[in-house]
Amino acid sequence: MDIDIPRSEYPRPQMVRERWLNLNGRWEFEIDRGDSGLERGLRDRSLAQQILVPFVPESELSGIGDTDFLHAVWYARDVTFPADWAEDRVLLHFGAVDHDATVWVNGTEVVRHRGGWSSFSADITDALTDGRARVVVRARDAAKGPQARGKQSIEYANRACNYTRSTGIWQTVWAEPVPAVHLQRPQIIPDLETATITVVQPVTAARPGHRVVATLRDSAGDVVQAECASGGLSARLVLQVPQDRLRAWDLDDPHLYGLDVALVDATGAQVDRWEGYAGLRSIAIDGHRILLNGKPVFQRLVLDQGWWPQSLLTPPSDEAIVTDLELLLKAGFNGARIHQKVAEERQLYHADRMGVLLWAEYGDWGIRVPGPHDDHQKPNLSFLTEWADLVRRDLSHPSIIGWCPLNETWQQISDQITDLDDVTQAMYTVTKGIDPTRPVLDTSGYAHRVHGADVYDSHQYEQDPARFAEIVGGLSTGEPYLNTGPQGEPWSIPYAGQPYFVSEYGGIWWNPDAVEAEGSDRRQSWGYGQRVRDEEEFQVRFAGLTDVLLDDPLMFGYCYTQLTDVFQEENGIYRFDRSEKLDVVRVARVQRRRAAYEK
Repeated sequence: MDIDIPRSEYPRPQMVRERWLNLNGRWEFEIDRGDSGLERGLRDRSLAQQILVPFVPESELSGIGDTDFLHAVWYARDVTFPADWAEDRVLLHFGAVDHDATVWVNGTEVVRHRGGWSSFSADITDALTDGRARVVVRARDAAKGPQARGKQSIEYANRACNYTRSTGIWQTVWAEPVPAVHLQRPQIIPDLETATITVVQPVTAARPGHRVVATLRDSAGDVVQAECASGGLSARLVLQVPQDRLRAWDLDDPHLYGLDVALVDATGAQVDRWEGYAGLRSIAIDGHRILLNGKPVFQRLVLDQGWWPQSLLTPPSDEAIVTDLELLLKAGFNGARIHQKVAEERQLYHADRMGVLLWAEYGDWGIRVPGPHDDHQKPNLSFLTEWADLVRRDLSHPSIIGWCPLNETWQQISDQITDLDDVTQAMYTVTKGIDPTRPVLDTSGYAHRVHGADVYDSHQYEQDPARFAEIVGGLSTGEPYLNTGPQGEPWSIPYAGQPYFVSEYGGIWWNPDAVEAEGSDRRQSWGYGQRVRDEEEFQVRFAGLTDVLLDDPLMFGYCYTQLTDVFQEENGIYRFDRSEKLDVVRVARVQRRRAAYEK
């Protein structure tokens, strides 16, 4: 890792421009525990410390390592942009900042953004002084109250499946020059049945004579080209792939076409251009089955929470992202459920090129407030806003095969319509409106609220395989396992015959380097059920639980908890540092046999 510019790779691989500037590295920094920094003049003076962006101040790699509550933090950096950007507009991009961010350039506010998972940008051109900028960022991160914080602990210490908080900038900061009229993020929509790839390309403004030209390429050269006038605020280009150049994106052959899109003026001169890629594949629902390219592919998923010991939510390097995908495949999984975290675009890119299936999820945990059992989940408008931004950002990635806006919203069904009912329906409807090409799971595990949702699921951590088979074995009679409350009270609307899977199971608690002591502190080691005594017991239990799901012809997949240990939660296939703690070949052997669903 280049310590001067960590995470130096291009952060938006599906839409690459030639000129850009990575702004990771050393920034001025100061903790503002009382959130009084604006009154105390932090925006307008040098800050007291330094931090290594994009690592959060709670992490070791940031150089700060303060794990107490950080209610507000400040960043500042002086930037001089290249001289050849002088005739362009300058866009400043943030991969993600947790949680509420305000950005000033040379004392002028240029953008505000709420939400710790989504990317945001600002046109800072008019705030520059001779190509120079003093960039100041304030990030606020409330410890309490409804906030989409994922698995970040609301207590001082880590506990159970809640981990060290991440405050402030945690993904790449970068800038790029663009012309006054330029191309914005496209939607790339594949349709294998018609052998077409449609590019919906927004343009910032219409100009007489402007055209948008899209070119699809493979290793043999140009495949097909399409163009249309840019008379409105977007262009729609349909690329018809000829049969002799047709290759689908699949698990065994994750073929990606190169894709170039250019904006040209009336004389044919290029105004703007980006390079990217597209995968041609289809996802469909046929009764209880989810089909990939017209075939039932059993989804052998693993829960991927995406934390690292030294860098927390931020992958320490691009290589670390690839390593996790390689470990997943080595253990016999063919995909992952990105859990209570939103994958950064580099992870989606590597999954695209490596042929890994992904369920994209929102890190919504943090919406629970004190209240009655039937009305204590209070998601607000910002949940919907941020999720919509994320779906728009990521929908062009072929590896994403499903969306999951919410997870384990533990709330009993009420005779009244609640905030949870409204927001769950809204997030589902908005997702379908933005992307009608993929299945949507309204909420994973608990509190299904949308009648007729594409997918239904449950979470079940029973550790005895025989008992597990009894619990989850009702699909053949149309009565699958549904999560309920402690007293058996209903948490979800009834099952309606949709494709069904157990999207969390296992979580086998085992640390080969420790022995469970009588009355042991579960803050130090935590997992589901009774900790196994040795690896053999782990392997037998894993095989027994997994066989139950592989043998059910109506089950389209499963998701095992989890890929790696995370701090005190010791139920991973691998240790937290990604080293092996068991015979992974044996784990893979269990999973790679043909599932009943695939026969």
